[in-house]
Amino acid sequence: MTYAIRDGRLVDPDGNPFLSLGLNHTDETALKFPRNVDVWRERYGSRQSWIRDGVVADLRGWGFNTLGWTSEYVAGGWGEALDWFGDPIDLKHSEQWSAAELRGAGMPYVAQVRVAEIEDWNGHPAFRPLDDDFADWCDHQGRAIAAEHADSPDLLGYFLVDIPAWLPHASGRDFAELVGLDTAARERKLYDVASRYYETIATAIRRYDPHHLILGDRFNGNKGIPEPVLRAMAPHVDTLSVQYFTEPTDESRRRMHDDLARWRAQCGDKPVIVADVGNWTPTEFNPHREGLPDHAARGADYGAAMEALLDEPWFAGWHWCGYVENTGGRGWGLKDPWDEPYRPLTDAITEHNRRAAAYRKEN
Repeated sequence: MTYAIRDGRLVDPDGNPFLSLGLNHTDETALKFPRNVDVWRERYGSRQSWIRDGVVADLRGWGFNTLGWTSEYVAGGWGEALDWFGDPIDLKHSEQWSAAELRGAGMPYVAQVRVAEIEDWNGHPAFRPLDDDFADWCDHQGRAIAAEHADSPDLLGYFLVDIPAWLPHASGRDFAELVGLDTAARERKLYDVASRYYETIATAIRRYDPHHLILGDRFNGNKGIPEPVLRAMAPHVDTLSVQYFTEPTDESRRRMHDDLARWRAQCGDKPVIVADVGNWTPTEFNPHREGLPDHAARGADYGAAMEALLDEPWFAGWHWCGYVENTGGRGWGLKDPWDEPYRPLTDAITEHNRRAAAYRKEN
């Protein structure tokens, strides 16, 4: 038995309603700078100990039930807010955890299949032709990744590309060479290219793992999602996965709800995973952050944003952006750079997570 979609809802291997509450960007090198490596050595001393006594213990203690996308950006854009709408940026990311580490964590988890290097955060995207070589590459991905997880009882499913540039990349490049086409021709071309992309990778994954969910690309909801891509994706993936960052207002939270509801309707009424969500406040090492006034306010916002979706049966997941705060790039951390939780935030998150999980089981 695996996690599945039943009657339009995400269910666990026992068939019970399941709300995936995940934490993203768990990378131990945030604790290995010269300023804090002593903390790493004294508390953990090995990656295995950090996974067991740090990440997994924290997730369970804070009411999370899913190990989210583990990669963390480690270079590029330091000290700046992320801007997907201006000049290209190049946020180099760490590798995701190995299959053995993900499976050994002993809790539900997601894996990633990086189909193409076309992320909005990738300053040097590679929009390669979707030809026979692409099919061979996808088959390799299936052998290298899906075959490693095919018999795992804890795998939720496979994410594809993180915030793919289906809309024109900041560099001006795109997958479908749409420049100069009228609207109707652009939509036809985009649909055809996206269909080839999703059919090829889905076929490859299911060749080696026919049972687990394909969670799709992690779209950038704040930038928008082209309808032709959603329609093309519909036959090939099991959920709609969207990164979406809201402002701390009811209006912004309603906009998130309405955007997600519209996009899911365009891709066949699939369950929706909010695959990356977060907020921030100025801290000792990120004093330039303009956001909420303090960590208690972050905790309140966490609950209010989730509450905007909780009554929807199609709401399948809420994955938080950031574990340990980096002192330049990652400002969303639940822990400070010395591995200490921001208690007003984590206490509130624990309460919200446990209430949401209980609510989903009952409704």
